[in-house]
Amino acid sequence: MSAIVDFLKGAGTDGAGRTVFEVVAMSDSDIERIHDFIQWLFPLDAPSGANRNAPVVSAGDVEAIHASGLAQIALAAATDRMAHFYQRNDHWLVAHDHNHLRITRIIKSLRLLRGPDEADDFRRIILRRDDEAGRPVSPGSRRYWIDS
Repeated sequence: MSAIVDFLKGAGTDGAGRTVFEVVAMSDSDIERIHDFIQWLFPLDAPSGANRNAPVVSAGDVEAIHASGLAQIALAAATDRMAHFYQRNDHWLVAHDHNHLRITRIIKSLRLLRGPDEADDFRRIILRRDDEAGRPVSPGSRRYWIDS
């Protein structure tokens, strides 16, 4: 089993030694301040442009994550945590912010590891929040989210 599958199943740690439970329980200030957790919480099948040590899921990892009830529960909890973070905080509602890249990653990872409904649900939360704020997020970021 790979390190990322172990992490999402709650049986391993990320590159900084945190469990998935510890990451999901991070405070809003830690979520904003710490940048190396998002690639573990929402991995992709392509290398990260921001963190060369970020895990990359293989086709076998994707299958294992889909088949694991524990990994699916962890991903659901992570999705809820990040949705609450973006609903409670306004600092990302600007034209350009590092959180926009995180949001793109979350949508892509959910599509890959949980399915289109979960990805679309998260995207709707984000777009609604931006709409309610008067659409301060750049059209380019919104387009990435819609196309992801």
